[in-house]
Amino acid sequence: MMPIKLPTFRLSFSYFTFLLALYFALIVNVPVYKELHSILIQQGEFKVGFAISLPIFFIAALNLLFNLFTWPWLGKPFFALLLVLSSMVSYASFHYGTLFDYDMMVNIVETDPSEASSYLSLYSVSWTLMMGIIPAILLFAVKPITDGALTRMLLNKLLSMALSIVVIVLIAALYYQDYSSVGRNNSYLKKMLIPTYFVHSASKLVNTRYLTTPQPYRQLGLDAKQSEQALQMAEQKPTLLVLVVGETARSQNYELNGYDRPTNKYTRNLNVISYQDVSACGTSTAISLPCMFSYLPRSNFDRQVANNQDNVLDILKRAEISQLWLENNGGDKGVANNIELLTVDRSRQDRLCNGSTCYDMALLQDFEQNVAKLKGNMLINMHLIGSHGPTYFQRYPEEQRVFKPDCQRADIENCSVAQIINTYDNTILYTDHVLSETIKKLQALEVRYNTALIYVSDHGESLGEGGLFLHGMPYRLAPEYQTKVPLMLWMSPSFAQAKNINQDCLKASARQTDLFSHDYIFHSLLSIMDVQTSVYDAQLDLFSSCRT
Repeated sequence: MMPIKLPTFRLSFSYFTFLLALYFALIVNVPVYKELHSILIQQGEFKVGFAISLPIFFIAALNLLFNLFTWPWLGKPFFALLLVLSSMVSYASFHYGTLFDYDMMVNIVETDPSEASSYLSLYSVSWTLMMGIIPAILLFAVKPITDGALTRMLLNKLLSMALSIVVIVLIAALYYQDYSSVGRNNSYLKKMLIPTYFVHSASKLVNTRYLTTPQPYRQLGLDAKQSEQALQMAEQKPTLLVLVVGETARSQNYELNGYDRPTNKYTRNLNVISYQDVSACGTSTAISLPCMFSYLPRSNFDRQVANNQDNVLDILKRAEISQLWLENNGGDKGVANNIELLTVDRSRQDRLCNGSTCYDMALLQDFEQNVAKLKGNMLINMHLIGSHGPTYFQRYPEEQRVFKPDCQRADIENCSVAQIINTYDNTILYTDHVLSETIKKLQALEVRYNTALIYVSDHGESLGEGGLFLHGMPYRLAPEYQTKVPLMLWMSPSFAQAKNINQDCLKASARQTDLFSHDYIFHSLLSIMDVQTSVYDAQLDLFSSCRT
């Protein structure tokens, strides 16, 4: 069989570079034009010349930049890879409003294969094929003309770059005020430009993770110990606290927080306390999960610093609290490095798993046996897959399809917003079912343990509001749908009595607004497990004002 041979096209390096700039500016950056169209329409009156100048400006700017990378032996492989990656970025930006900043890059790097596969669909693959893969293949059919003279090539490059600068200067002279106004009022636009910003973010990630000397590890809470009363109680009736970390659950869709749908029908009669206004530390798991267990507050959280110092689970371990981490998501993000971790086998195929993902009820299958393995006062952490999108429909079984019609596909952009919300609400309802079943198991163990449960989500989710979907927006730009999360408490009567907790006080406290956040998790866990240490801060403790 004869191999397929691509036809060749001979172009000068300058023309080759210009065509790349033209393609990126007019085709790949379609998400930017979509956003600019929305901005200009909302603005009302605008100069037609300014609108026309936008693609010309992008072509000139990219031509100036790309000339730095179009060299013999380097240009074609570099831009082939860039085309494929840029097409993926373009797809996510156009359909979901995703911005590929540093935090998003961290999230991508730490995404496991099962989670990554949930973003695959015929539509997304077709987009990448047409915009990225096929143009990348055609790129190798181009044979840039060097004319055997490096000097000539350099002069042509310099001329092309000089013309680009002239165009940019002319546009700036005519419409500087317009560019300045739009850019100042919509600063996030620079994060949408492809490929400049995602390449910048990726470079920053590589430098931070692989080219920077790690900080010395810092131990915290070296003085941590359980109170004498807690140790005595452990001999008679130990504390058993379950901390459930949710995934992608937003507070606005919780019936207990005022939502007009019965999404908490399983827990609403279980004497659960629901906090009405809780802010997440980030808008992605890669940030929020480490942050909520870290001593660092959201205001100055740094993942690299947090990775190199003790978190609250490490301090609890030092105080001899028995612990276990049960995992059904994309990983613990390093939080549970120093305690026992059990991961649900998602490759199995049964009533709870389909070979690539499992319902969260799988975490409870060996619950009693897992409790029996622990000694003394204990903390069990359960990391849910919860409402992870875009494959929301894979998070709940058929019998939990309460809100219909739902969206039974991964490419949610091809479903109506109403269908997406129905699907999402089904995930919230199923998580509520998992919580109620966990509480029932804790109730059954009340004779032997003082039992309690804390549930908190890592971040929220956008469901089409303002044209945004999913999560991961830069925090200062993110809507509250991505930053407000549910926080729920349940405790047995014996737990409340043993810990001297006034539940009526807690219920009143839970109604406060603009106060609570993930910053409270670190100190509240130390408090409720009666661990005494100098790093504890009573002002960031959910329970301190309601314990007598």
